[in-house]
Amino acid sequence: MDSYDLSLVHTGIVIEEDNLSLEQLCDACGVQTDWVISLVEESIIEPKGQGLSHWYFSGASLVRVRSAFRLQRDLGVNLAGIALALDLIEELDNLRAQIKKMGQG
Repeated sequence: MDSYDLSLVHTGIVIEEDNLSLEQLCDACGVQTDWVISLVEESIIEPKGQGLSHWYFSGASLVRVRSAFRLQRDLGVNLAGIALALDLIEELDNLRAQIKKMGQG
């Protein structure tokens, strides 16, 4: 992924198949490496690849890291709370999509 691709990420265009290295993910989200490692340890995000130097993250991970950061920064939520909140938000989004789909059918 080159700098043009990262600028697309910053503007909100996220392509699910894109793979971001740990460093690129941290740069795109404005967070420290140790914090992202903590998110992995709490299963908030899951890297692809074996070993820290070979980790790659999807566009969905980028969205989760940004959301996690806002939850911690704005609301003071700890990592366990972030995991729960993100899972509940994802479930709510899925339910909304199902309701929308039922309304169209």
